[in-house]
This record gives sequence, structure tokens and C-alpha cells, in this order.
Amino acid sequence: MNAGSTSAEQRLGTAAVARRAVGSAESQRANRAWWDADADDYLAEYGADIGDVDFVWCPEGLREADARLLGDLAGRRVLEVGCGSAPCARWLATRGAWPVGVDLSGGMLRHAASFNTTTGVTVPLVQAGAERLPFADRTFDLACSAFGAVPFVAEPERVMREVARVLRPGGRWVFAVNHPMRWMFSDDPGEGGLTVDQSYFDRTPYVEVDAAGEPTYVEHHRTLGDRIRDVVAAGLVLDDLVEPEWPEGRETVWGQWSPLRGALFPGTAVFVCHRP
Repeated sequence: MNAGSTSAEQRLGTAAVARRAVGSAESQRANRAWWDADADDYLAEYGADIGDVDFVWCPEGLREADARLLGDLAGRRVLEVGCGSAPCARWLATRGAWPVGVDLSGGMLRHAASFNTTTGVTVPLVQAGAERLPFADRTFDLACSAFGAVPFVAEPERVMREVARVLRPGGRWVFAVNHPMRWMFSDDPGEGGLTVDQSYFDRTPYVEVDAAGEPTYVEHHRTLGDRIRDVVAAGLVLDDLVEPEWPEGRETVWGQWSPLRGALFPGTAVFVCHRP
């Protein structure tokens, strides 16, 4: 948190945690407000990890430059879903791609526009939710998301359908999310985060609420099978499921991710898909 500032929780009046159903519109309102309020603090804390012009898939440090999950990039039109401050989109642009970044949060896009200026790598930015992408059918050759949008929407199956719609035949869709098994554990990166404290099969959203019971932050859980079924139901083909291992010697603690937990179980799942 920036010195002398209030946290997103304080600005939004977060008072408690609830476990209850949250619909699409309610979830979108809460998460737009959350990321608008938290954008400055998030980037102050994690900006050095994600970079200004870099493509980091996950806290394990897997980079697209090494993994090449998207394949050939030169001349490809690429949609980044949930781009945040858009370091991935800018990195794609330096590799000859034609990226567009879309994000729900105006606060995050404000930073993305600023980094466009300071880095000299300019990418188009669009404010929109991932469940209704404002693009024509078959517009993009590739689509990607590094922890953007998918865990925060009430209907991730709609995101899969929308991405399938805007992809051209043969187009690849690669997205990274919290590994579903992480739902069983608390967000403690230390010893306390090694004990199962809830059911993997409980899909009730994690919801932070204000004093009136209105959501201020929402995160949705789906099992591994749920994610795969959403991909297949959208008419996409799942080509690979990557579970990055924690690299030896990496001491970074990033939110709930840490060397301690990373040595024992996966923190990230990366789904590699294509539209036939």
C-alpha cells in the first residue's frame, strides 16, 4: 500500500467475508470497483514482478519467451483478456504481434495507458468485461490471459464461448488461472497454508462485503473438470494443461504463492486450447 494512502478494503468499506451465490452483474460491479480501487497498490507491490514490457504467465515465473505456449507471434492479431496494466500485450508487440488489451477496470487501464507512454510501446486498450467481448467474430489469430478475468467472472463458460467466437479457425487460446486445488487451502503462503480447510467441490464464491452486505470483491472457483468442460462446450480443443513447477532457487513470495507451497503442490494451471 502506498504510504499515507488507504487500502482498497478501506476505500470500499469491506467489513466481512461471506460465502454465498453472486450473479454475473453483481460480480462485475464488485470486481470493477475493487480493481479500480486497488490498481495503484497492486502495481506498487507486484509491478516489479510482472514488469512493464514482459509476459509472465504466473508467480512461478514462467515466461512466454521460454514457454512459447502461443506459438508464432509475428503478424498475428492477439487479444489479451484481462490485460491489467498490459505488460504482456506490450511484450507481444515487441515480438511483431498486433495485440489488443481488454480489461474491466478503468484504474488498471489508466496504468496501462501510462506505461504505453513511458515505455514507448503502445498497444490499443479497450474497457469491457470478458463475458461480452466487443469484437466481431473471427477477429483474432490468438488470445491469452495471465490470471485476467477468468477467476473473477460468475459465468466463465461465457468467456470461453466469447473467445471462441472472436478467434479465427485454428486460433489458439491460452489462459492461466489459480490451480483449482488451491481452493482447498487458505491464502497463507506459510505453514498455515498447508492444511486443507474447505472442500475442493464447494463452488460457493469467495465474497468480501461491506457493512450493508454488498460485495466489494468476488472470486469464483471451478474444479479442473469444470474448466475442461467449459473449454469443450465452447467448441474449443484442449491441447495441453501446464502445471508449472516452482523453480529451484526462486525465493519470491507472491500473494499465496511461495517456495514452501510451490515445492508441494501446484499453484497455477495453464490451459492451452485452439479453435478447430
